[in-house]
Amino acid sequence: MRRTTTMTTVLAGLVLTATAVAAAPSYAADSASPAGGASTTAHAEGPKGDGAKKLCQRAPKLERRIDERIKRMEGTVGTRGSIKYLEQRIANAKKANHTAIAKFLGDRLDTRKKLLTDLKKQKPDLKGVATWCKANNNGKAGSASPKS
Repeated sequence: MRRTTTMTTVLAGLVLTATAVAAAPSYAADSASPAGGASTTAHAEGPKGDGAKKLCQRAPKLERRIDERIKRMEGTVGTRGSIKYLEQRIANAKKANHTAIAKFLGDRLDTRKKLLTDLKKQKPDLKGVATWCKANNNGKAGSASPKS
């Protein structure tokens, strides 16, 4: 009885292994060959436009989100997510002699300060996009005046 069970297990393992080996080249061939797929030919040409219409639709929401993040980051010590709040957490960690925590939070503070600078740079750019959208029918195709 034991020999039959062992033999059945070995045969089942061989069948599964053979099936996996036989199937592997077909998977590899499918993923390696870019020809024939509709999705690959659509992207081969690149984008058809600059996405102005969608950007014009999203601009007001993006502007609100940037304003909210700037306000939060410039908040007081009591505002979660503010730079001052994080600085206070670093001071608390140093006071408790938690140097690893203080270092980790210090890195986050550096990142947050850079993010605040980037957001302040993006805000006027987004205002320019909103102005362009108003002047160009919200970025609808054919509405932009051609350059001469």
